[in-house]
Amino acid sequence: MTIAIIGNQSLMPRAFRLGLNQWSRTDGRAGSPTWAGAANAAIVPADEDFGSCLEILKQEAVTQVRYMQRTPINPGSYLRISARVKAIAGNLPQVRIAAFAGNAAGNNVAGVPQTGPSVTLPGYGQVVEVAAIVGTGRREGVDMPWGRNATFGHFGLDLTGDNNGSIRIESIVIEDVTAAFVPGMLDWVDVRDFGAIGDGTANDRGAFVAADQAAAGRQVLVPEGSYFIGSDLSMSSPMRFVGTLSMPRTARLALTRSFDFPTYAAAFGDETEGMKRALQALLGFTDHSVLDLCGRNVHLSEPITIADAVPGMTSFANRRVIANGQISIVPGAAWDSRVVTSTATYNPAQSQVLSAVGNIANIEVGARVTGNGVGREVYVMAKNVAAGTLTLSLPLYGGAGTRSYSFTRYRYAVDFSGMEHLSRFNFDDVEFLLEGNASGVMLAKTGNMNCFRDCYFTRSRDRGITSIGTACQGMLVDRCEFLSNEMGDLAQNRTTVALNVNNNDSKIRHSRFIRFAHFAVMNGGGHMIEGNHWFQGDNAQNGVRFGGLVLTQTNVQATVTGNYVDNCSIEWTNEHDPHPNFDGEEYSFGGLTITGNTFLASNTTPGFNWLVVKPYGNGHFLHGLAVMGNVFKSLFNKITRIDRVDTTFADLNYQRMRNIQFQGNMFNGVNIFVANPIDITHSQATASNRWLITVDKALPFNGWVRNVESVVATSAITNAANARISEMPWVQTQLVANQRQIAVNWNTAARGSVSIRARMDNPD
Repeated sequence: MTIAIIGNQSLMPRAFRLGLNQWSRTDGRAGSPTWAGAANAAIVPADEDFGSCLEILKQEAVTQVRYMQRTPINPGSYLRISARVKAIAGNLPQVRIAAFAGNAAGNNVAGVPQTGPSVTLPGYGQVVEVAAIVGTGRREGVDMPWGRNATFGHFGLDLTGDNNGSIRIESIVIEDVTAAFVPGMLDWVDVRDFGAIGDGTANDRGAFVAADQAAAGRQVLVPEGSYFIGSDLSMSSPMRFVGTLSMPRTARLALTRSFDFPTYAAAFGDETEGMKRALQALLGFTDHSVLDLCGRNVHLSEPITIADAVPGMTSFANRRVIANGQISIVPGAAWDSRVVTSTATYNPAQSQVLSAVGNIANIEVGARVTGNGVGREVYVMAKNVAAGTLTLSLPLYGGAGTRSYSFTRYRYAVDFSGMEHLSRFNFDDVEFLLEGNASGVMLAKTGNMNCFRDCYFTRSRDRGITSIGTACQGMLVDRCEFLSNEMGDLAQNRTTVALNVNNNDSKIRHSRFIRFAHFAVMNGGGHMIEGNHWFQGDNAQNGVRFGGLVLTQTNVQATVTGNYVDNCSIEWTNEHDPHPNFDGEEYSFGGLTITGNTFLASNTTPGFNWLVVKPYGNGHFLHGLAVMGNVFKSLFNKITRIDRVDTTFADLNYQRMRNIQFQGNMFNGVNIFVANPIDITHSQATASNRWLITVDKALPFNGWVRNVESVVATSAITNAANARISEMPWVQTQLVANQRQIAVNWNTAARGSVSIRARMDNPD
């Protein structure tokens, strides 16, 4: 039996399934016949609607069911008795709540109504709830007023009308509803008592203020109706909404003692509007820094955009948190992306501006820019329609010129792009149930220390977290999970990105990213990427793999530590450089530490590489790269090597390599083990005064042999007559066309074995 309880537990009748010896077939008094053992009654253990319930075949004109224990009736109290029933077969009867009204002597109180309204069952299998209210006073809504003489009741129901019908009864529920009839006995006040009309037109703000003042800490009840509030309203009392509010968009509702999402949703009768209003209050300097979703699932029918939810709010930097719940997307046209194609002119001297932009009025702030010469994850940060210019999140590498660009505006569950600045905004323990209908969160234009912790982004349509400016400065993503909407697609067909970063010092830690086109596209430096798992494989045999982590600044000063890099590359580019050729005055590729990671690949092609450097201009080189203590493992198919230079645009300058450490790594399923410095052994069988040693593909990125750190004899060095030679040889590096040959030179023809430690770089 399912029981709903309000008030004293002792009010609730015994469950049918516990035995029918407490259920009378007449008035309920002691000694009356019970339903236990009755031929026309049985317990049904598992009804599809009720679970355990009582089934009765009606055989009397009035078939009675009464609970035999006394339920007390106290002066001023009101009880609601209800039951859910349905017809199963035979004739359809009427059902009503019924009772025996007893006095202190145990006798029936004459002259008081002891049955409630009768309900005809509409058809078989249709669940109907019958109910009646019993109380001592004659109040509106009371079906059985018993006065002061009644002290108890035996409650149940009657089946009337035609016989030979089978009826199932889920339960008899008794609830204390005194609060609905005697406000003076309870801890609340009603706004109607202070002049609120609730017709949706009259301004009820004054009545709400008066009720709040009179409540003195008690709860304020907003009963059924539509209440118009014409301007800002702050309520310091706890609130209970049965009716709903309507307010101008610029008016703010601050519920300082009931500041949580369920209360705001109830206040406005709509989850999307409730979320907007709660966010408006959260950023309106209320007494609360946390908007608690209270474990609720917020169903959004349209994006929560800051310009719509909080008009005039352009900057906010105090700590604010949305926590503890889910945000779901209701499918609809509001989530459709908008694409605008237009010509524009780019000048690298104004590296983040597009000028002479056609059709600019239709291009939205926050749109992603694509086209020739545009790197990944470039967004429109601002626009000036009068000047015909767009401000971009990052520069373009394609050089000066007028080109055609596409501007695609994705839709986000929470969109802060209308704010100039937002800092210290946190999402804690929030699941974004995007289900392929929308993207997750778009950050403001500027800001720092925004945080996502213990969050889930499930099947984002296009993007998880997007930065269109510098609000990603110092961003924290801790213990989160991002699941792609392209799980079943081949890696080469995916377009989604979990997150992007344009500025410095982000911390991406202990999170999981599954089957995106890229887990992260990150410009800026100082990033710490620690303890994550990103996976971009698919179900193809000999499948191709792409960049998981894409770093787009040359000198990144970043650490990638203790991650699980699964079926994708770490790709390092300078695609957001307006002058991609090395100019001699800037830093080239450097400042990257990759340590203690697990790299895995499965069912991929031999040409796959986990580390890829892709210069977008000439003259670049590596000057500060440590790849140490990692495990590289390829399953099912071996790969050739772990590293590669992508020469689509340009190669590296191997003459300028310096300070590169590839040490302590482990290789499984990899044909060529890569290290720097590298140890080479050579045995010279025929005496020669010049030993030529080729270092073939063993140095990182096929680097040149630029230095030899040591030459150690591992056998006796002798001349042709087997006489020992004790002189030190001298070496030459960067020989032959590919610069990967070493010459060990002796003053006389010599033979023997040596171990050589060679480098592709200058170590300092």
